[in-house]
Amino acid sequence: MKLWGGRFTKPTSQLMDEYTASIQFDQKLAKYDIQGSLAHVEMLAKCGIIAESDATTIAKGLEAVAEKIETGEAELTEDNEDIHMNVEKLLIDEVGPVGGKLHTGRSRNDQVALDMRLYLREALVMLSQLVVDVQNALYNQAKNNLDTVLPGYTHLQRAQPVLFAHHMMAYVFMFQRDVERLVDSFKRVNKSPLGAGALAGTSFPIDRQYVADKLNFDGITENSLDSVSDRDFVVEFLSNASLISTHLSRLCEELVQWSSAEFNFIELDDEFCTGSSMMPQKKNPDVAELVRGKTGRVYGHLMGMLTTLKGLPLAYNKDMQEDKEGMFDTVETLKGALALFAPMIESMHVNKETMYQAVAKDYSNATDLADYLVGKDLPFREAHAVVGQVVLYCIQHNKYLLDLEFEEFQQFSESIDRDIYDVLAPEAVVNARDVAGGTAKQRVKEQFETADQLLQQSSNWIHEHEKKLNVN
Repeated sequence: MKLWGGRFTKPTSQLMDEYTASIQFDQKLAKYDIQGSLAHVEMLAKCGIIAESDATTIAKGLEAVAEKIETGEAELTEDNEDIHMNVEKLLIDEVGPVGGKLHTGRSRNDQVALDMRLYLREALVMLSQLVVDVQNALYNQAKNNLDTVLPGYTHLQRAQPVLFAHHMMAYVFMFQRDVERLVDSFKRVNKSPLGAGALAGTSFPIDRQYVADKLNFDGITENSLDSVSDRDFVVEFLSNASLISTHLSRLCEELVQWSSAEFNFIELDDEFCTGSSMMPQKKNPDVAELVRGKTGRVYGHLMGMLTTLKGLPLAYNKDMQEDKEGMFDTVETLKGALALFAPMIESMHVNKETMYQAVAKDYSNATDLADYLVGKDLPFREAHAVVGQVVLYCIQHNKYLLDLEFEEFQQFSESIDRDIYDVLAPEAVVNARDVAGGTAKQRVKEQFETADQLLQQSSNWIHEHEKKLNVN
């Protein structure tokens, strides 16, 4: 007979047990379920709801159950449906009927909401550190390549030269927004729903704030109906995870392109590539491709969770059992991708000369010729047209701007002087973008200073919460 089976006259169908059981995936919450139960039973004794001696017995029993689950000695079964009922059954087996007092004043509805928040807040701290690791790897590549110039692209067509460091820093700041979103979401995760009961609270004189304090929550949820039905924090996490995946995928796309023979801008370390079973010359950027591919998997979990919630009335519904697998899988998917990404970026070899030659053999300095003419008091639209004609002439004569003789420049505009060769040099073109946030060397150094501060702030927050939550 189920622990809840008092009003039933016959056992549930085996097919139903197999279909509705969640123990095969929610056993991941065992550690958190027992953490919450230890705080709950301590509160029950403090409030005089159960005897101190019973609370002591239950607490010792829970610690024994935790050890047995960790070592694999405990058997978690589908007959007991989920991690909550499995832990309670193991506890009663361990300490006898007194173990049944543990569930006084709570429901599996507020219990699972608590467990998920305990799990997710640790995941937020862990993932924040992994994103910061990726940022640091990108930052190090930027600092090591401050003088490296490469083509910048729009529409995947060469547009203007930029510093490779500038390109890397774009991703540093992109991932900074991801860290900030994870950190900001923490305050919405870090509220305790325990005490909301099934939906309406409980008639026992419990102390919700005491449990919240014991578990290092910032406070308690405000409404019992909302407490057990809220999965906004899961949706928010999945949304933030989708953005992280998006940013990883965008960078993966560039790594795949840049490591091809057509670009040859970078070479990924052998540790992060594979070969072909047929073609012995191949070196495939499999990590970058697979991270790019798994982005769709993360998006799918977000869409699945939103779809599950969209038609649910208050309060708890069995549909909400679908809230866990996507969350767990997203955490593991991101964890694996980020853990690989930092060393892959750190060990990446940058082909500086190839990048420079690409800039020297294109027309990405054309805008600077137009700006030069504007400086000679030619309206920009007229300058734009003149430079268009110059570029067309170059294409027809198989030349680049810096290949033109001075006399060739002058046939398009007598305003062009001999200093044009200095103006159109790749380094000059880059350093001409001397505005806040621009690609000029000094401006990139300013970005380094900003990144130093932001990375330190993130690290401080992570270390504080790792210590507070005892995150390994």
